[in-house]
Amino acid sequence: MALMSLGAAVHSYFSTPTAPPRPRRCILPFRAAASPAALDRRRRPQNVAGDFFVDHRCIDCQTCRWMAPEVFKRVDGKAAVAAQPSSEEERTKALQALLSCPTSSIHTEKPPKDILQVQNMFPLPIDDKLLPGVYLCGYNSEDSYGATSYLVIHPQGNILIDSPRYTPKLANNIEKLGGVRYMFLTHIDDVADHRKWAEQIKCERIIHSGDVEEATADVEWKLEGNGPWNIGTDFELIHTPGHTPGSVCLYYKPLKVLFTGDHVAKSEESDDLNLFLMYSKQSVSLQLESIRKLLEVEFEWLLPGHGYRIKYKDVQAKNAAMESLLANYTS
Repeated sequence: MALMSLGAAVHSYFSTPTAPPRPRRCILPFRAAASPAALDRRRRPQNVAGDFFVDHRCIDCQTCRWMAPEVFKRVDGKAAVAAQPSSEEERTKALQALLSCPTSSIHTEKPPKDILQVQNMFPLPIDDKLLPGVYLCGYNSEDSYGATSYLVIHPQGNILIDSPRYTPKLANNIEKLGGVRYMFLTHIDDVADHRKWAEQIKCERIIHSGDVEEATADVEWKLEGNGPWNIGTDFELIHTPGHTPGSVCLYYKPLKVLFTGDHVAKSEESDDLNLFLMYSKQSVSLQLESIRKLLEVEFEWLLPGHGYRIKYKDVQAKNAAMESLLANYTS
């Protein structure tokens, strides 16, 4: 996709508003003691019997549990297969989780004959009717602790939100959807393979200057100040410091979707919202002030960097959830 010139992009497409708007193994007569790495790849005993299983390298990132909740559960601090797929749909979801697992910790006892078919499904449409053009990239990266990456298809240029693990197959599938004009990086923790993606698909990257480190020093666009900033007329970038100094949420206005990075997400144990405070680099009070900003944003979908996405009934329900979060941390 052709990119606008730098000067034109400054004045039109990217602007700050004036006001806030495996090979078969041979069988040997004896086997040496298994290495620690080989032991890590063994089936966890917490898995139920059957084809799918999770090994000991799981980092408990939640990815498989929200992608295929009928199959995967948290058992003794890590993911495990709690029930083998009982339908084709459940099997497909389990294979999608297998491909997305950042540590390649999900396996099948027999090579899945349908794995290529599942590979071709990515990026996955989240909801064709309610969120047309919004995709889940899959292929989560261990470098970002299994963070989720999204793709938004847009007439003015597609936007990749945070970096998935780079794979040629995914890159080819994204090119078929029109490529990527911008890669928006919500914060420093989830940049993963951003350089490889930029080199291969020729996109321009965006990050806040507060999160510019050696790993992101070559990013093309560095946001300065407190914003907000716009990408065209449909996307607003909202500075939400707290988790990191340069944390920024992306608001897709026409579809009322907020991509939050690690700023806020749904708790796995309940419907409550949760802050990643143990990983936050700034004060709780600053992060809560950033949450208060979101009371003024009319989104109904929350698509986080980690965990389960949320569809609120309306803006009022969203605000009630935000107010409850604030109360939980300030009472």
